[in-house]
Amino acid sequence: MTRRALRATTAHGLRTKCLARPGLTSHFSATTPRVEQFARRSFCSEPVERESMEFDVLIVGGGPAGLAAAIRAKQVAAEAGKELTVCVVEKGAEIGAHILSGNVFEPRALSELIPDWKDRGAPLNTPVTSDSFYWLPNGQHAVPAPGFLLHFAPELRQEGNYVISLGQLCRWLAEQAEEMGVEIYAGFAADAPVYDDAGALAGIQLRDVGIAKDGKAKDSYEAGMQLLGKQTILAEGCRGSLSEQLMTHFNLREGVAPQHYGLGVKEVWEIKPENHVAGTVVHTVGWPLDHMTYGGSFIYHMEPNLLHIGMVVGLDYSNPYLSPYQEFQRFKQHPRVKALLEGGTCISYGARCLNEGGLQAIPKLTFPGGMIAGCSAGFLNVPKIKGSHTAMKTGTLAGAAAAQALLETPQAGMEVSKYEDDVKSSWVWKELDTVRNFKPAWHAGMYPGLGYGAATLMLSRGKEPWTFRWTKKDSEYTKPAASCKKIDYPKPDGVYSFDLLENLARSGVNHEHDQPAHLKVKEEKKDVPLEVSLSQFDGPEGRFCPAKVYEFVPDEDAADGSMRLQINAQNCVHCKCCSIKTPQEYINWTVPEGGGGPQYPAM
Repeated sequence: MTRRALRATTAHGLRTKCLARPGLTSHFSATTPRVEQFARRSFCSEPVERESMEFDVLIVGGGPAGLAAAIRAKQVAAEAGKELTVCVVEKGAEIGAHILSGNVFEPRALSELIPDWKDRGAPLNTPVTSDSFYWLPNGQHAVPAPGFLLHFAPELRQEGNYVISLGQLCRWLAEQAEEMGVEIYAGFAADAPVYDDAGALAGIQLRDVGIAKDGKAKDSYEAGMQLLGKQTILAEGCRGSLSEQLMTHFNLREGVAPQHYGLGVKEVWEIKPENHVAGTVVHTVGWPLDHMTYGGSFIYHMEPNLLHIGMVVGLDYSNPYLSPYQEFQRFKQHPRVKALLEGGTCISYGARCLNEGGLQAIPKLTFPGGMIAGCSAGFLNVPKIKGSHTAMKTGTLAGAAAAQALLETPQAGMEVSKYEDDVKSSWVWKELDTVRNFKPAWHAGMYPGLGYGAATLMLSRGKEPWTFRWTKKDSEYTKPAASCKKIDYPKPDGVYSFDLLENLARSGVNHEHDQPAHLKVKEEKKDVPLEVSLSQFDGPEGRFCPAKVYEFVPDEDAADGSMRLQINAQNCVHCKCCSIKTPQEYINWTVPEGGGGPQYPAM
């Protein structure tokens, strides 16, 4: 078995039988730290031998942070006249398949990593030509902010930025990485961490495939391989499952505030040429959200006639009857938005969570054997509504630090603390320090939030001698249903607004049906869905999930007419919202078989 065989996939991202076949040579050597090579199958008591492959630098996640890390690690090795083996493993069927972002892209980090990106043909083809900001007091009117205010604060300026598809950019970055010798394995899901005898991270184990819903092996069963790295960089994106495990295992969140999140719901439309002005950027706050709910909308015009439109809702909202998806559908009924979409066609839909905790919520970034970069750690700049540039920069710093450490001391299991030092001395840390109090001020409501935000962005520039902190998780802000008003959302018209399942088809979501559900109720929380979520909060997971994964339905086996939680895991678009907003965070989000999930063509 060669490494090339590991990469074999079909055009649709369906894996071929290439893992753990008899005759595959193990890459363990006498100098390799001993890790557990055997695991118990869930369907029998026999041990399964897991083959392995070794790399100098192993990167989990093929987004902007992971690919930047891979490219920079190779650059550092080349500058030293040496060679390092670098691998990127990505759970999406192909690079970009799970990437969703606004996206108005700030090219600063890209220019630092690949100065000649224009000559190389990077897909940044729509420069921002105009930007505007509106307050929507209701569903009929729009009040523009004075243009000079948008240019007074650097965080609000869009000059030099581009309207892009981040998925397309990631595919281009992957091409650059492969040209440098980076090995990229898409369609393989990193399922569990692997530790050495000293307790350091030694790599990751890929998810077993070919296990049926009942836990028994199918004819297609293949044991997940172990990919080992002297340094492993976690770059899974927001709420990455392995990153969350490692933060807990190494206690990386000690002393920092709980991470806060937003849920972004997005569509891509083809609109009439007369309605399209390439490079136009519009943001709004206010309607349809209430004044105590953080969030807003974005509308970006991308060449040739594409409109990227969506809404972000902070997951610290209090009303359990709120549905971010339905709020977005209602937003499109505003006359100004409706006129823009008239005669157009919605061609893509998706959703993804994003970090909103800022500087106060960033964990310790290093641990023995690895480090965390990009949105896995939470480097999004909230008032900029941008995290791709900070993800790329922190990925670049991670790749450089890992490569430099291994070139000096080529051994596994080291903690490369230089990476965190480099991040804290970079422009990323300065950016986040300047805006650290912007989002927390919104807990007092939209008007105080806008007022304080304007003051900190335009006057104090983050130099106020205080830092707002919090102790509650997003799920703890939800109020009991009895104290909240139900929200009556209008029925979809099928032209501008859509039924959720109709829109879900536009995400291309697909999972192997006969496999154990990757969304699991935590054993210690097994009573929470019915006794807490349904009884106290009226089942908010049925409303906040943007893919209709969760439903409370009558329990056919119960004589008393009670309900049960039904999990439609095949609908999941991997947004991670359920692991954040369910009462007591009762859902454990784990990876499904590699290649499953949404298939975003250009989000």
